[in-house]
Formats: sequence, C-alpha cells, structure tokens
Amino acid sequence: MSAPVPPDATRTSYSTLVARELRKDRLAMLGLKAVIGLVALAIGAPLLVSNQPFLLRDASGLWSPWLRGLFDRLVFESAVDIFFNLLLLLAPFVALGAWALGRAKPELAAKRGRFLRGMGWVFVAVFCALAPERFGSLENPLHYSHQVQNYRIVASEARAAGHPLFAVFPPHPFSYKETDPTRSLLAPGAEHWLGTDTEGRDVFARMLYGTRISLSIGIVAVGLYVLIGIVVGALAGFFGGWIDSLLSRLIEIMICFPTFFLILTLAALIRERSIFHVMFIIGITSWTGVARLVRAEFLKHKGLEYVQAARALGIPVRRIIFGHILPNASAPVLVSATFGIASAILVESSLAFLGIGDPTVASWGETLNDGRLEQRLWLILGPGLAIFFVVTVFNLVGEGLRDALDPKLRR
Repeated sequence: MSAPVPPDATRTSYSTLVARELRKDRLAMLGLKAVIGLVALAIGAPLLVSNQPFLLRDASGLWSPWLRGLFDRLVFESAVDIFFNLLLLLAPFVALGAWALGRAKPELAAKRGRFLRGMGWVFVAVFCALAPERFGSLENPLHYSHQVQNYRIVASEARAAGHPLFAVFPPHPFSYKETDPTRSLLAPGAEHWLGTDTEGRDVFARMLYGTRISLSIGIVAVGLYVLIGIVVGALAGFFGGWIDSLLSRLIEIMICFPTFFLILTLAALIRERSIFHVMFIIGITSWTGVARLVRAEFLKHKGLEYVQAARALGIPVRRIIFGHILPNASAPVLVSATFGIASAILVESSLAFLGIGDPTVASWGETLNDGRLEQRLWLILGPGLAIFFVVTVFNLVGEGLRDALDPKLRR
C-alpha cells in the first residue's frame, strides 16, 4: 500500500496571506499598534485617572472606593463607561484563563476558543444586566448609586487637620466630571497636566475618557451602517430585477442628501440626546457606500461557478447569500469599515463642537469648542491633536488593509 500523501506545506489560508502582506507595511503596522494602544488606554482609564482611591482606611476600616465606583452611576453615568469598566474587570481573568489553557495539555488547549466564546457571552449577559435602569416597570437592582465623595479633597482636608488618611490614588487623582469654578481655565501644570476648562474640569481626564467615547462611536456606528449596507446591497445584487431597481433608487435618494446636514437635522430633533442617539443617527445615514460596494460584489459573484453549484444542490437562498457569497465579497466592506471609523469619530466630534452632542460624556469636540470660545491654546491643541492622531492611525490601517487585500499588489 502506498504511503499517504503529505499535505501541501505551501498551502496557506486567505487570512494568513492578508496578515503576511499587512505585516510588510510598516506604516499600517504602526497604525495598528497605535489603535491597540488606544483601546488599552480606553479600557484602563480608571487605573490612571480617578478621584476614587484604590485603597482607603477610614473609620469603617480598609476598603476600595475605586472598585465600588466602577459601576456606580453617580461616578460613571454613561453605559459606555460601564461597558469599558466591565472589560477592565473581566479582561485579566479571561487573559489568565486563555494563557493557562494554552499552556495545558493539547486536549485542553484545543478548548481555548470555546472558552473565549463562552466568556464573550458571559460579558454580554452581565453588561445587559448592568446597563438598563429599568426592566419594564421594575427597577434594575444592579443599576445602583451611592453618595459620592471626592476623596482627594477628603484626604487633603484630613492631612491639613493633622489626621492623615491612608489612601492610595491613581496617578492622576481627578474625575472627568469633577467641576471646580475656582480652578476655571488653569494653564497646564504639575497638578493639571493639560490644564482645566471653563467649568474647572481636568482636561487630561476628559481627554482620556473621551477616547472611550470616540472608539465607541466609531465601532458601534460603523457596525450599524455596515449591517444595513450589507443587507440592502446583498438583496439588490443577488435578486436583481424590480428589487434591485427599488433598492438602488432608495440608495440614490439617500445619496442626494448631504449626510452631515442630515445628521445635524436628526440630532436637532431629539430633545434629550445621548451618545447612543448619536451612534444611531450616524449609523442610519451613512450606509449607502457600503450598500453600493456589496451590490457590485454580489452582481459579480452570483454568476460564478460556486454559486451556480450551490443553487443546483438546492442550498437555501439565505445560506447562499450570507454563507457563500458574502464571505467572498467582504474585502471591500472591511476596508470601507476601517475608513468609516475615522469618519464617524470626526462626525461625533463635529456634533459636540457645535453643541448638539451628548452633554453628559467627555467629548473631544466639546473641549475644542471651549478652546475656541475662550481662546485658550491648551484647550485647542489637546483635543485637536487627539482627533488628528486617531483619524490618522485608522486611515493608515485602512490603507494597509486595502493594499493587503488586493492580490495585484502582493509581493
């Protein structure tokens, strides 16, 4: 009996080829590392900036106001902060579990992917339990709040009275929501690294927590309009005929409206705006480009042999669209989504700059507007450079991904 033929050692997956090409682009890899660093800063913001001490010894004993404050809605009002704080709390356990399974026996190491998927569902379930204020007519007991103290001031007063408290603070002991009219428009210094704004809020703290808002806006809004664009474009390209004509006319009508002015109009109609309203508005007004890309890819792919074979085998249409054609037509969508994140961040900053964003969150555009009104250089340079940096690194990643996905450019 002949020996078994060894597998082809030169065969590599498509994702491996794309990753290999992407690694050759130094600017794209630099941008990708910068994006990873921004995500790490967004998750670890409470470790760097907070007026709640990690450890405090007072009359009630030794405890952690910082840990209790992570999910206190008077400390962190926005659900975006709750999301990132939950990531901060669970990430070390997930990383430790994945590392332990990777170091274990092969039969256990193979279960690492299942463990990560399971932890992802656990995270979603816990967040959905923490975020809502009410479930119908019932109050959510996990949506809690306690009396909040500025422990930096408490510790300072105790020290002045000759009874110092034992307290371990983050490196920058300020809250992004903490106002102090006596510290209004202070220039950058040893205490306030990037100065303060018109309400006496620490600009460095607001810049750091603004990273969470910018990344959330980019990812959620782009995810929403990519989903809408994929559905509309796939239906138009696959079925053709009157469905294609109807959906194509809808796309053309949406393109006729100036997107930013449409966003301004919708945002102005909402009485009590939140960050999720901004995400939703950007998502439902920006899907036309993705829809046109997907439609063109489906028109190209639906006549190829693998689609005809799937139809001949009687595979359901839904499975052909989303299981066969869409994975092969997703490369332009992926590139468009990467560039779209940078565009969504610019739109949110523009809305906040014009005063129609969410006033309860730390937005770079709001700080930039304060700098324009007060003519303070530190209020202009900080958020201006942050917006420029984030948009640039996402564009670098998008350009590198576009070149890596193009077979004609592979070396």
